[in-house]
Amino acid sequence: MKIINMNVLTLAYIGDAIYEIYIRKFLVAKGIIKVQVLQKTAVNYVSARRQSYFLAKMMDNNFFTDEEVSLIMRARNNKGKSHPKNTDIITYKHATALEAVIGYLYLENNIARVDEIMNFIMEE
Repeated sequence: MKIINMNVLTLAYIGDAIYEIYIRKFLVAKGIIKVQVLQKTAVNYVSARRQSYFLAKMMDNNFFTDEEVSLIMRARNNKGKSHPKNTDIITYKHATALEAVIGYLYLENNIARVDEIMNFIMEE
């Protein structure tokens, strides 16, 4: 099976881990050493609300390729109805879509593109 055709939640599962690593590395590189401060600061990047915001900003800037947009739409339209209590379903689906595209690119070994996406987010 082609990676692009994988279940979007599986892609998001991988993308979530990759996203988290990038953010943690970024925050440590900024010189933050206290774990409590790292955790609190990370929320500005890793919460579903913020991921949804980053996705919308990138979409508004036509940041994604047609293939990536197709995957994002597939992930946003996924039939899943579960979501964390602290966010609404739309926000959660948008965050999942961002994670799915990152997971897809990572599994395709397109690290340069993952870097571009994450640099956009970290420069925000």
